[in-house]
Amino acid sequence: MASETATSTDTRTATEITFWQAGLVGGIGGGLIFGVMMTTQMGMIIEMAIPGMYGLGPSLAIGWAIHMFHSAVLGVVFAFIANATGLGERLDSAPAIAGVGLIYGIVLWIILASFVMPAWVGAMTEMAPPVPDWNTQSLMGHAVYGVVAGAIYAVLVR
Repeated sequence: MASETATSTDTRTATEITFWQAGLVGGIGGGLIFGVMMTTQMGMIIEMAIPGMYGLGPSLAIGWAIHMFHSAVLGVVFAFIANATGLGERLDSAPAIAGVGLIYGIVLWIILASFVMPAWVGAMTEMAPPVPDWNTQSLMGHAVYGVVAGAIYAVLVR
């Protein structure tokens, strides 16, 4: 005589997002918003300075492509830092993680935008930005980038 045994199976259809993928998407989201801000408020930076860092001539499209690449990479760096420090376990809300993103964006502005980028642009082009370059519009853009990247990361890793 045969007997039947019920076996449960997992039928989830959603794909789980890893922490680094959440950082990648967060970086892209933050980069899009920051890119729009930069294009409308600091067009010369995205059109001339960013391509110039790589020895390229003025191009809004190339500036956008490089900016988005940087944004994605820095979003993944945020995710690795957040994962390594246990940020997701210690902070239980998206606004709290977005606040950490704000701090991250400000740190990026201090190190990368105020020191590294102007020195790099000055070395690669005929432009001579001051080092450090304390541009408040850039500070606002990096702060917004960090908040958006952190918020998207927080939503996706939950």
